[in-house]
Amino acid sequence: MAITDKIYVKNHRQLSSQLETNVPKGAFKGATLDLLFQGEGLEKLDDATRERVLDFASDFLDCDCDDNPYCGCPERKFIRYLLELRAQGLGPDAIVDVMSDDYMVYAYPGDVLSFLDDGVRTLEAAEALARVDGADEKRDEIRRAKRDLAK
Repeated sequence: MAITDKIYVKNHRQLSSQLETNVPKGAFKGATLDLLFQGEGLEKLDDATRERVLDFASDFLDCDCDDNPYCGCPERKFIRYLLELRAQGLGPDAIVDVMSDDYMVYAYPGDVLSFLDDGVRTLEAAEALARVDGADEKRDEIRRAKRDLAK
């Protein structure tokens, strides 16, 4: 299961009440993406909530793909966001705190830790393949990325 399947809308019941429609708990569920992408009813939200929702939409749903928001770009952008937070030295608990503050979404710290660990394991495999292939520069690049992710 992808990490984006484990990202949830904070206070989704409150949002549902304000928007007078069901808002799924999953931030990257189709109905949630539809609601954010179309922007219908967002004027019903209080100012602080609307600002965060619009920030999420502009940061992750903005692409030129024909299938937007179902093109995979929102998920890839969010994963990049998580990796950037990790590159800043944040641990799983702090990453969850920041994403909650920035976008009113959350995840369980254990899920974030598992995502980061999976990333390290994937980089280990890529490093081994680069070594077998004799691609020393690529191996060193992967090793640095792995070390940065594992900090």
